[in-house]
Amino acid sequence: MAFESLSDKLGQVFKKLRGKGKLSESDIKAAMREVRMALLEADVNYKVAKDFIATVTEKAMGHEVMESLTPAQQVIKIVSEELTALMGSDAARIHIKSKPPTILMMCGLQGSGKTTHSAKLAKYFIKQGHHPLLVACDIYRPAAIDQLKVVGEKAGAPVFEMGQEKPEIIAKKAVAYAKDHGNDIVILDTAGRLHIDTELMAELQRVKEAVEVDEVLLVIDSMAGQDAVNVAKTFNEAVEVDGIILTKLDGDTRGGAALSARQVTGKPIKFAGVGEKLDDLEVFHPDRMASRILGMGDVMSLIEKAQQTQDAKKAEETARRMMENKFDMNDMLDQFAQMKKMGGAAGLLSMLPGGSQINPDDIDEKIFVRMEAIIQSMTPAERAKPAIINPKRKRRIAAGSGTRVEDVNKLLKQYEQMSKMLKQIKKNPRRLGGLGRLLGMR
Repeated sequence: MAFESLSDKLGQVFKKLRGKGKLSESDIKAAMREVRMALLEADVNYKVAKDFIATVTEKAMGHEVMESLTPAQQVIKIVSEELTALMGSDAARIHIKSKPPTILMMCGLQGSGKTTHSAKLAKYFIKQGHHPLLVACDIYRPAAIDQLKVVGEKAGAPVFEMGQEKPEIIAKKAVAYAKDHGNDIVILDTAGRLHIDTELMAELQRVKEAVEVDEVLLVIDSMAGQDAVNVAKTFNEAVEVDGIILTKLDGDTRGGAALSARQVTGKPIKFAGVGEKLDDLEVFHPDRMASRILGMGDVMSLIEKAQQTQDAKKAEETARRMMENKFDMNDMLDQFAQMKKMGGAAGLLSMLPGGSQINPDDIDEKIFVRMEAIIQSMTPAERAKPAIINPKRKRRIAAGSGTRVEDVNKLLKQYEQMSKMLKQIKKNPRRLGGLGRLLGMR
Protein backbone atom coordinates (compact mmCIF):
# COMPACT_ATOMS: atom_id res chain seq x y z
CA MET A 1 0.00 0.00 0.00
CA ALA A 2 1.10 3.58 -0.70
CA PHE A 3 2.49 5.51 2.28
CA GLU A 4 3.06 2.27 4.21
CA SER A 5 6.49 3.37 5.46
CA LEU A 6 5.28 6.91 6.20
CA SER A 7 2.24 5.55 8.04
CA ASP A 8 4.43 3.26 10.19
CA LYS A 9 6.83 6.05 11.12
CA LEU A 10 4.09 8.54 11.96
CA GLY A 11 2.45 5.84 14.06
CA GLN A 12 5.66 5.45 16.07
CA VAL A 13 5.93 9.22 16.60
CA PHE A 14 2.34 9.50 17.84
CA LYS A 15 2.75 6.46 20.10
CA LYS A 16 5.58 8.27 21.90
CA LEU A 17 3.42 11.39 22.27
CA ARG A 18 0.49 9.42 23.69
CA GLY A 19 2.73 7.96 26.38
CA LYS A 20 3.67 11.39 27.75
CA GLY A 21 0.43 12.87 29.09
CA LYS A 22 1.23 16.59 29.17
CA LEU A 23 3.44 17.80 26.33
CA SER A 24 6.28 20.28 26.61
CA GLU A 25 7.54 22.54 23.83
CA SER A 26 10.59 20.31 23.46
CA ASP A 27 8.33 17.21 23.11
CA ILE A 28 6.48 18.80 20.19
CA LYS A 29 9.68 20.02 18.51
CA ALA A 30 11.26 16.55 18.81
CA ALA A 31 8.13 14.91 17.39
CA MET A 32 7.99 17.37 14.49
CA ARG A 33 11.65 16.66 13.64
CA GLU A 34 10.76 12.98 13.34
CA VAL A 35 7.67 13.77 11.25
CA ARG A 36 9.81 15.94 8.95
CA MET A 37 12.33 13.12 8.47
CA ALA A 38 9.49 10.66 7.75
CA LEU A 39 8.08 13.01 5.08
CA LEU A 40 11.47 13.48 3.40
CA GLU A 41 12.09 9.71 3.39
CA ALA A 42 8.68 9.32 1.72
CA ASP A 43 10.00 11.53 -1.12
CA VAL A 44 7.93 14.57 -0.17
CA ASN A 45 9.38 17.74 -1.71
CA TYR A 46 11.80 19.45 0.72
CA LYS A 47 10.04 22.85 0.67
CA VAL A 48 6.60 21.21 1.01
CA ALA A 49 7.81 19.22 4.04
CA LYS A 50 9.41 22.29 5.61
CA ASP A 51 6.27 24.45 5.22
CA PHE A 52 4.05 21.61 6.48
CA ILE A 53 6.12 21.16 9.68
CA ALA A 54 6.20 24.93 10.30
CA THR A 55 2.39 25.13 10.09
CA VAL A 56 1.79 22.08 12.29
CA THR A 57 4.37 23.19 14.89
CA GLU A 58 2.82 26.66 15.15
CA LYS A 59 -0.65 25.23 15.72
CA ALA A 60 0.59 22.50 18.08
CA MET A 61 2.31 25.11 20.27
CA GLY A 62 -1.02 26.85 20.77
CA HIS A 63 -2.51 27.29 24.26
CA GLU A 64 -5.52 25.00 23.56
CA VAL A 65 -3.18 22.09 22.74
CA MET A 66 -0.64 22.58 25.50
CA GLU A 67 -3.39 22.88 28.14
CA SER A 68 -5.58 20.10 26.72
CA LEU A 69 -6.32 16.92 28.69
CA THR A 70 -5.42 14.94 25.54
CA PRO A 71 -2.62 16.97 23.91
CA ALA A 72 -1.32 14.03 21.82
CA GLN A 73 -4.77 13.56 20.25
CA GLN A 74 -4.92 17.30 19.52
CA VAL A 75 -1.55 17.16 17.73
CA ILE A 76 -2.70 14.16 15.66
CA LYS A 77 -5.88 16.07 14.77
CA ILE A 78 -3.79 19.03 13.57
CA VAL A 79 -1.52 16.76 11.50
CA SER A 80 -4.61 15.11 9.95
CA GLU A 81 -6.16 18.49 9.06
CA GLU A 82 -2.92 19.81 7.57
CA LEU A 83 -2.31 16.60 5.57
CA THR A 84 -5.81 16.96 4.13
CA ALA A 85 -5.19 20.62 3.26
CA LEU A 86 -1.84 19.69 1.70
CA MET A 87 -3.55 17.28 -0.70
CA GLY A 88 -6.41 19.62 -1.58
CA SER A 89 -9.05 19.55 1.20
CA ASP A 90 -12.00 18.50 -0.99
CA ALA A 91 -12.38 15.89 -3.74
CA ALA A 92 -12.11 17.59 -7.16
CA ARG A 93 -14.44 16.33 -9.89
CA ILE A 94 -14.31 16.63 -13.66
CA HIS A 95 -16.93 19.07 -14.91
CA ILE A 96 -19.01 17.58 -17.73
CA LYS A 97 -20.35 20.24 -20.12
CA SER A 98 -24.08 20.47 -20.73
CA LYS A 99 -23.29 20.84 -24.44
CA PRO A 100 -21.20 17.79 -25.46
CA PRO A 101 -18.58 16.67 -26.05
CA THR A 102 -16.39 17.35 -23.02
CA ILE A 103 -12.77 17.03 -24.22
CA LEU A 104 -10.11 15.64 -21.87
CA MET A 105 -6.44 15.56 -22.86
CA MET A 106 -4.24 13.03 -21.07
CA CYS A 107 -0.55 13.87 -20.84
CA GLY A 108 2.55 12.67 -19.00
CA LEU A 109 5.87 10.90 -19.46
CA GLN A 110 6.17 7.58 -21.28
CA GLY A 111 5.51 4.69 -18.92
CA SER A 112 3.41 6.73 -16.48
CA GLY A 113 0.27 4.77 -17.40
CA LYS A 114 -1.52 7.27 -19.69
CA THR A 115 -3.03 4.71 -22.06
CA THR A 116 -4.27 2.35 -19.36
CA HIS A 117 -5.69 5.22 -17.31
CA SER A 118 -7.40 6.67 -20.37
CA ALA A 119 -9.32 3.37 -20.56
CA LYS A 120 -9.90 3.37 -16.78
CA LEU A 121 -11.34 6.87 -17.05
CA ALA A 122 -13.55 5.76 -19.95
CA LYS A 123 -14.91 2.86 -17.89
CA TYR A 124 -15.48 5.18 -14.91
CA PHE A 125 -17.63 7.45 -17.11
CA ILE A 126 -19.47 4.51 -18.72
CA LYS A 127 -20.59 3.42 -15.23
CA GLN A 128 -22.04 6.91 -14.80
CA GLY A 129 -24.08 6.57 -17.98
CA HIS A 130 -21.80 8.51 -20.34
CA HIS A 131 -20.56 7.49 -23.80
CA PRO A 132 -16.83 8.26 -23.99
CA LEU A 133 -14.65 8.04 -27.10
CA LEU A 134 -10.97 7.13 -26.76
CA VAL A 135 -8.67 8.83 -29.27
CA ALA A 136 -5.24 7.46 -30.29
CA CYS A 137 -2.99 10.55 -30.52
CA ASP A 138 0.22 8.68 -29.67
CA ILE A 139 1.66 8.06 -33.13
CA TYR A 140 5.26 7.36 -32.08
CA ARG A 141 5.38 4.55 -29.55
CA PRO A 142 5.33 1.09 -31.16
CA ALA A 143 1.96 -0.64 -30.74
CA ALA A 144 0.49 2.36 -28.82
CA ILE A 145 -2.64 2.37 -31.02
CA ASP A 146 -3.07 -1.38 -30.64
CA GLN A 147 -2.70 -1.09 -26.87
CA LEU A 148 -5.42 1.56 -26.72
CA LYS A 149 -7.70 -0.64 -28.83
CA VAL A 150 -7.18 -3.59 -26.47
CA VAL A 151 -7.85 -1.66 -23.25
CA GLY A 152 -10.65 0.29 -24.94
CA GLU A 153 -12.43 -2.94 -25.86
CA LYS A 154 -12.07 -4.20 -22.29
CA ALA A 155 -13.50 -0.94 -20.96
CA GLY A 156 -16.35 -1.04 -23.47
CA ALA A 157 -15.35 2.24 -25.13
CA PRO A 158 -14.86 2.83 -28.89
CA VAL A 159 -11.43 3.94 -30.13
CA PHE A 160 -10.87 6.55 -32.86
CA GLU A 161 -7.57 6.34 -34.76
CA MET A 162 -6.04 7.64 -38.00
CA GLY A 163 -2.71 5.82 -37.99
CA GLN A 164 0.34 8.09 -38.25
CA GLU A 165 -1.58 11.31 -39.03
CA LYS A 166 -0.60 14.44 -37.07
CA PRO A 167 -2.04 14.37 -33.51
CA GLU A 168 -3.78 17.75 -33.84
CA ILE A 169 -5.57 16.56 -37.02
CA ILE A 170 -6.56 13.28 -35.32
CA ALA A 171 -7.98 15.23 -32.34
CA LYS A 172 -10.00 17.55 -34.60
CA LYS A 173 -11.47 14.68 -36.65
CA ALA A 174 -12.23 12.74 -33.45
CA VAL A 175 -14.27 15.60 -31.99
CA ALA A 176 -16.29 15.84 -35.22
CA TYR A 177 -16.81 12.05 -35.10
CA ALA A 178 -17.96 12.25 -31.45
CA LYS A 179 -20.55 14.91 -32.30
CA ASP A 180 -21.92 12.74 -35.14
CA HIS A 181 -21.99 9.51 -33.10
CA GLY A 182 -23.30 10.74 -29.74
CA ASN A 183 -20.08 10.47 -27.72
CA ASP A 184 -20.41 13.05 -24.92
CA ILE A 185 -16.81 12.70 -23.65
CA VAL A 186 -13.64 12.60 -25.77
CA ILE A 187 -10.44 11.31 -24.11
CA LEU A 188 -7.26 12.16 -26.03
CA ASP A 189 -4.42 9.70 -25.31
CA THR A 190 -1.38 11.78 -26.29
CA ALA A 191 2.23 10.72 -26.75
CA GLY A 192 4.77 10.71 -23.93
CA ARG A 193 8.55 10.82 -23.86
CA LEU A 194 11.17 9.19 -21.68
CA HIS A 195 11.98 12.73 -20.51
CA ILE A 196 10.48 16.19 -20.93
CA ASP A 197 11.46 17.97 -24.15
CA THR A 198 10.32 21.04 -26.09
CA GLU A 199 9.01 18.94 -28.99
CA LEU A 200 6.59 17.06 -26.71
CA MET A 201 5.28 20.30 -25.16
CA ALA A 202 4.91 21.96 -28.57
CA GLU A 203 2.83 19.00 -29.78
CA LEU A 204 0.51 19.18 -26.76
CA GLN A 205 0.07 22.92 -27.32
CA ARG A 206 -0.87 22.29 -30.98
CA VAL A 207 -3.51 19.76 -29.92
CA LYS A 208 -4.92 22.29 -27.42
CA GLU A 209 -5.10 24.91 -30.17
CA ALA A 210 -6.75 22.51 -32.64
CA VAL A 211 -9.63 21.52 -30.33
CA GLU A 212 -11.30 23.15 -27.35
CA VAL A 213 -9.77 21.03 -24.56
CA ASP A 214 -11.85 21.32 -21.39
CA GLU A 215 -9.39 19.68 -19.02
CA VAL A 216 -5.74 18.67 -19.26
CA LEU A 217 -5.11 15.69 -16.97
CA LEU A 218 -1.51 14.95 -16.04
CA VAL A 219 -0.78 11.28 -15.30
CA ILE A 220 2.01 10.86 -12.73
CA ASP A 221 3.69 7.66 -11.58
CA SER A 222 3.61 7.71 -7.75
CA MET A 223 6.82 5.69 -7.68
CA ALA A 224 8.75 8.42 -9.51
CA GLY A 225 9.56 10.17 -6.22
CA GLN A 226 11.00 13.69 -6.40
CA ASP A 227 11.09 13.52 -10.21
CA ALA A 228 7.29 13.42 -10.20
CA VAL A 229 7.21 16.92 -8.70
CA ASN A 230 9.56 18.30 -11.37
CA VAL A 231 7.45 16.64 -14.10
CA ALA A 232 4.25 18.13 -12.68
CA LYS A 233 5.75 21.61 -12.47
CA THR A 234 7.13 21.54 -16.03
CA PHE A 235 3.93 20.21 -17.63
CA ASN A 236 1.84 22.75 -15.72
CA GLU A 237 4.02 25.65 -16.90
CA ALA A 238 3.92 24.45 -20.53
CA VAL A 239 0.30 23.33 -21.06
CA GLU A 240 -1.55 24.51 -17.93
CA VAL A 241 -2.70 21.32 -16.23
CA ASP A 242 -6.24 21.19 -14.75
CA GLY A 243 -5.91 18.05 -12.68
CA ILE A 244 -3.64 15.14 -11.76
CA ILE A 245 -4.12 11.38 -11.91
CA LEU A 246 -1.74 9.45 -9.64
CA THR A 247 -0.95 5.88 -10.70
CA LYS A 248 0.39 2.88 -8.73
CA LEU A 249 -0.94 4.07 -5.38
CA ASP A 250 -1.53 0.40 -4.54
CA GLY A 251 2.17 -0.42 -4.82
CA ASP A 252 4.96 -0.30 -2.28
CA THR A 253 5.55 3.35 -3.02
CA ARG A 254 6.71 6.08 -0.67
CA GLY A 255 3.91 8.26 -2.02
CA GLY A 256 5.63 11.65 -1.77
CA ALA A 257 4.22 12.63 -5.17
CA ALA A 258 0.70 12.71 -3.76
CA LEU A 259 1.76 15.01 -0.95
CA SER A 260 3.88 17.28 -3.17
CA ALA A 261 2.29 17.49 -6.64
CA ARG A 262 -0.78 19.46 -5.59
CA GLN A 263 1.21 21.90 -3.46
CA VAL A 264 3.81 22.55 -6.17
CA THR A 265 1.37 22.95 -9.09
CA GLY A 266 -1.65 24.30 -7.23
CA LYS A 267 -3.73 21.81 -9.26
CA PRO A 268 -5.92 19.14 -7.62
CA ILE A 269 -5.36 15.39 -7.65
CA LYS A 270 -8.60 14.13 -9.22
CA PHE A 271 -8.10 10.38 -9.47
CA ALA A 272 -5.85 7.65 -8.11
CA GLY A 273 -4.99 4.38 -9.84
CA VAL A 274 -5.10 1.69 -7.14
CA GLY A 275 -4.58 -1.52 -9.11
CA GLU A 276 -4.02 -3.10 -12.50
CA LYS A 277 -7.69 -3.78 -13.38
CA LEU A 278 -9.70 -1.20 -15.33
CA ASP A 279 -12.07 -0.84 -12.36
CA ASP A 280 -9.17 0.16 -10.10
CA LEU A 281 -9.62 3.91 -10.41
CA GLU A 282 -10.84 5.98 -7.45
CA VAL A 283 -11.86 9.59 -7.05
CA PHE A 284 -9.11 11.09 -4.87
CA HIS A 285 -10.44 12.18 -1.46
CA PRO A 286 -7.73 14.11 0.46
CA ASP A 287 -9.42 13.62 3.84
CA ARG A 288 -9.73 9.85 3.35
CA MET A 289 -6.12 9.56 2.20
CA ALA A 290 -4.96 11.52 5.27
CA SER A 291 -6.98 9.13 7.42
CA ARG A 292 -5.30 6.13 5.77
CA ILE A 293 -1.83 7.63 6.23
CA LEU A 294 -2.49 8.14 9.94
CA GLY A 295 -3.70 4.54 10.33
CA MET A 296 -7.33 5.55 10.92
CA GLY A 297 -8.65 3.53 7.98
CA ASP A 298 -10.99 4.64 5.20
CA VAL A 299 -14.41 3.28 6.03
CA MET A 300 -16.24 5.55 3.55
CA SER A 301 -14.26 4.18 0.58
CA LEU A 302 -14.87 0.66 1.90
CA ILE A 303 -18.64 1.28 1.95
CA GLU A 304 -18.55 2.77 -1.56
CA LYS A 305 -16.54 -0.18 -2.85
CA ALA A 306 -19.08 -2.58 -1.31
CA GLN A 307 -21.94 -0.69 -2.97
CA GLN A 308 -20.19 -0.80 -6.36
CA THR A 309 -19.27 -4.49 -6.26
CA GLN A 310 -22.27 -6.02 -4.51
CA ASP A 311 -25.64 -6.74 -6.00
CA ALA A 312 -28.04 -4.84 -3.67
CA LYS A 313 -30.87 -7.36 -4.06
CA LYS A 314 -28.54 -10.29 -3.51
CA ALA A 315 -27.01 -8.66 -0.42
CA GLU A 316 -30.46 -8.00 1.03
CA GLU A 317 -31.55 -11.59 0.29
CA THR A 318 -28.39 -12.94 1.98
CA ALA A 319 -29.01 -10.76 5.02
CA ARG A 320 -32.63 -11.95 5.22
CA ARG A 321 -31.56 -15.59 4.96
CA MET A 322 -29.04 -15.00 7.74
CA MET A 323 -31.75 -13.60 10.02
CA GLU A 324 -34.06 -16.53 9.23
CA ASN A 325 -31.33 -19.09 10.04
CA LYS A 326 -31.30 -20.22 6.40
CA PHE A 327 -27.69 -19.19 5.82
CA ASP A 328 -25.90 -22.15 4.20
CA MET A 329 -22.64 -23.00 2.43
CA ASN A 330 -23.88 -21.46 -0.85
CA ASP A 331 -24.24 -18.12 0.92
CA MET A 332 -20.77 -18.49 2.42
CA LEU A 333 -19.37 -19.13 -1.07
CA ASP A 334 -21.06 -15.92 -2.29
CA GLN A 335 -19.42 -13.96 0.54
CA PHE A 336 -15.97 -15.20 -0.52
CA ALA A 337 -16.70 -14.08 -4.09
CA GLN A 338 -17.74 -10.60 -2.88
CA MET A 339 -14.57 -10.32 -0.80
CA LYS A 340 -12.48 -11.09 -3.89
CA LYS A 341 -14.25 -8.33 -5.85
CA MET A 342 -13.43 -5.86 -3.10
CA GLY A 343 -9.70 -6.62 -3.24
CA GLY A 344 -9.41 -9.64 -0.96
CA ALA A 345 -8.76 -9.67 2.78
CA ALA A 346 -5.57 -7.56 2.48
CA GLY A 347 -7.38 -4.93 0.39
CA LEU A 348 -10.21 -4.63 2.91
CA LEU A 349 -7.79 -4.55 5.83
CA SER A 350 -6.01 -1.45 4.51
CA MET A 351 -9.30 0.48 4.74
CA LEU A 352 -10.16 -0.55 8.31
CA PRO A 353 -9.10 1.56 11.32
CA GLY A 354 -5.86 0.10 12.69
CA GLY A 355 -5.57 -2.24 9.70
CA SER A 356 -2.36 -0.57 8.55
CA GLN A 357 -0.63 -1.99 11.65
CA ILE A 358 -1.12 -5.52 10.32
CA ASN A 359 1.34 -6.70 7.69
CA PRO A 360 -0.59 -7.76 4.54
CA ASP A 361 2.09 -10.43 3.99
CA ASP A 362 0.88 -12.12 7.17
CA ILE A 363 -2.56 -12.68 5.63
CA ASP A 364 -2.83 -15.99 3.81
CA GLU A 365 -5.31 -15.35 0.98
CA LYS A 366 -4.93 -19.04 0.02
CA ILE A 367 -7.07 -19.93 3.05
CA PHE A 368 -10.10 -18.52 1.21
CA VAL A 369 -9.13 -20.42 -1.94
CA ARG A 370 -9.05 -23.66 0.08
CA MET A 371 -12.39 -22.87 1.68
CA GLU A 372 -13.93 -22.24 -1.75
CA ALA A 373 -12.51 -25.54 -3.03
CA ILE A 374 -13.99 -27.41 -0.06
CA ILE A 375 -17.48 -25.93 -0.55
CA GLN A 376 -17.35 -26.55 -4.31
CA SER A 377 -16.52 -30.22 -3.61
CA MET A 378 -19.77 -30.63 -1.66
CA THR A 379 -22.98 -31.88 -3.24
CA PRO A 380 -25.95 -29.46 -3.50
CA ALA A 381 -27.59 -31.28 -0.60
CA GLU A 382 -24.46 -30.95 1.55
CA ARG A 383 -24.15 -27.25 0.82
CA ALA A 384 -27.81 -26.65 1.70
CA LYS A 385 -27.64 -28.77 4.87
CA PRO A 386 -24.07 -29.16 6.21
CA ALA A 387 -25.37 -31.18 9.19
CA ILE A 388 -25.62 -34.29 6.95
CA ILE A 389 -21.84 -34.31 6.35
CA ASN A 390 -20.58 -37.44 8.14
CA PRO A 391 -16.96 -38.76 8.34
CA LYS A 392 -17.30 -40.64 5.04
CA ARG A 393 -18.53 -37.51 3.26
CA LYS A 394 -15.74 -35.45 4.85
CA ARG A 395 -13.11 -37.81 3.40
CA ARG A 396 -14.70 -37.54 -0.04
CA ILE A 397 -14.89 -33.72 0.14
CA ALA A 398 -11.25 -33.48 1.31
CA ALA A 399 -10.09 -35.71 -1.53
CA GLY A 400 -12.13 -33.76 -4.09
CA SER A 401 -10.82 -30.38 -2.94
CA GLY A 402 -7.18 -31.42 -2.49
CA THR A 403 -7.32 -30.60 1.22
CA ARG A 404 -7.26 -32.54 4.49
CA VAL A 405 -10.18 -33.76 6.60
CA GLU A 406 -8.92 -31.34 9.29
CA ASP A 407 -9.50 -28.44 6.88
CA VAL A 408 -13.05 -29.63 6.21
CA ASN A 409 -13.68 -29.89 9.96
CA LYS A 410 -12.32 -26.38 10.50
CA LEU A 411 -14.65 -24.90 7.87
CA LEU A 412 -17.67 -26.74 9.29
CA LYS A 413 -16.81 -25.49 12.78
CA GLN A 414 -16.63 -21.89 11.50
CA TYR A 415 -20.01 -22.37 9.87
CA GLU A 416 -21.48 -23.68 13.14
CA GLN A 417 -20.08 -20.72 15.08
CA MET A 418 -21.57 -18.31 12.55
CA SER A 419 -24.95 -20.06 12.80
CA LYS A 420 -24.91 -19.79 16.62
CA MET A 421 -24.05 -16.09 16.41
CA LEU A 422 -26.92 -15.48 13.98
CA LYS A 423 -29.36 -17.25 16.31
CA GLN A 424 -28.27 -14.98 19.17
CA ILE A 425 -28.77 -11.91 16.98
CA LYS A 426 -32.23 -13.14 15.99
CA LYS A 427 -33.16 -13.41 19.69
CA ASN A 428 -31.91 -9.86 20.26
CA PRO A 429 -32.21 -7.86 16.98
CA ARG A 430 -31.26 -4.63 18.78
CA ARG A 431 -27.65 -5.75 18.41
CA LEU A 432 -28.03 -5.01 14.71
CA GLY A 433 -29.31 -1.48 15.22
CA GLY A 434 -30.66 -0.04 11.97
CA LEU A 435 -30.01 -3.26 10.03
CA GLY A 436 -32.50 -5.13 12.20
CA ARG A 437 -35.22 -2.59 11.43
CA LEU A 438 -34.29 -2.65 7.74
CA LEU A 439 -34.94 -6.39 7.71
CA GLY A 440 -38.32 -5.92 9.33
CA MET A 441 -37.28 -7.35 12.70
CA ARG A 442 -38.66 -5.98 15.99
